[in-house]
Amino acid sequence: MSAITTKFVTDHKLTNETSLEELSQYAPGILELLTTGTPLVDKEKRRQARNRLQKGYEFSKEQAFALIPHERIGRSKSQVTSKEGGDVNICLASDTTLEGETIKQTAQRIIKDKLSEKDVKAISRALVETSSDHVVALSRLSRLRRELRTLNTSEKMISATLNPEITRSSNKIQKERSEKRKNEGIDFPDHFSLESVKERLDLYDVSNTPDKQALADVMIMLCIRPAEIKNLRITNGGVTGYAKNRGQQDTPRVFRSLEKNEERAKKLLTWIQEAIVSGQLRDPGKLGSSYLSTFLKKDEFIPKPYKPLLPSSLRKLGSVFASVVHSAKNLSEANTFASEALRHSPDNHASPSDRYTIVNFRRRGQPYDQARAFKLSDEN
Repeated sequence: MSAITTKFVTDHKLTNETSLEELSQYAPGILELLTTGTPLVDKEKRRQARNRLQKGYEFSKEQAFALIPHERIGRSKSQVTSKEGGDVNICLASDTTLEGETIKQTAQRIIKDKLSEKDVKAISRALVETSSDHVVALSRLSRLRRELRTLNTSEKMISATLNPEITRSSNKIQKERSEKRKNEGIDFPDHFSLESVKERLDLYDVSNTPDKQALADVMIMLCIRPAEIKNLRITNGGVTGYAKNRGQQDTPRVFRSLEKNEERAKKLLTWIQEAIVSGQLRDPGKLGSSYLSTFLKKDEFIPKPYKPLLPSSLRKLGSVFASVVHSAKNLSEANTFASEALRHSPDNHASPSDRYTIVNFRRRGQPYDQARAFKLSDEN
């Protein structure tokens, strides 16, 4: 197991400083290598691999389990015992697994097979137990509730997916991560400076085939989450199809972008989306995809001793760059521009600065030690 683990960690440039969120994205890949189909053998392989991560690479226990969870996700059937007694045969599902059952399919099966409230509770527990952490678990349960509501399921059945303990734990973890982000900020190389990104966006010819660089630049341009890259739409000064709007009325949000010209921004977005549909580019929003994160880890993009950018970092860079190019006249306007670029609800009056705009901003060519934390809440 040492050789498999070593090769995987080396190939994907994982370290004990890699976030839990990013490590969990690589879980399907390494589990593929550690699975033989014999449960006891697979369990021992996972244990040995986690030991290798902790002893050989100084991963924390939490990091080791984020990369290599207890269970193989989305491939096998498992018996889960409900509190009320009796076994319920379910598929341990990931959000998108070709050979397993997606959460959407799980919701459809619940309706089709007329499963009971007890069955739904058992399925929910299985989703929790096969998640890398409680943040991922809460996300899965929320997705299951959305899918069930779409199918007009009764509130009683939907309530069976609620897990107050997981909700509290997830909120605590996210709060701790948010506090940590406040004190760190995001550093970026000259290659991803405002000037460099804008120059490339201006030069892209949409008659050519886009590459991963174009994908990253367009994601910065529109503050795109990987999960919404295929569904985002720009029409008449509004943006629809954003991820946080799933299952709700698709109310257009104000178009605010690093690229001020709406038609140009629309062409660039469509260019990338058509390339993903045709297979010329891979979908960065697919569960377990390391397509974009591997690209961002190229040595020339990483100014030592700084950490590489994550796919989620691109959205944050975009919010700051949009505020800068639109020349906000005051703090209030800067907050408005950033919120619009991030497509936050106009009913959300909280500042976006705590979670999204903590970027160590500098101009291209400016030394890293002269970078200044870009916080919209800063009086200066």
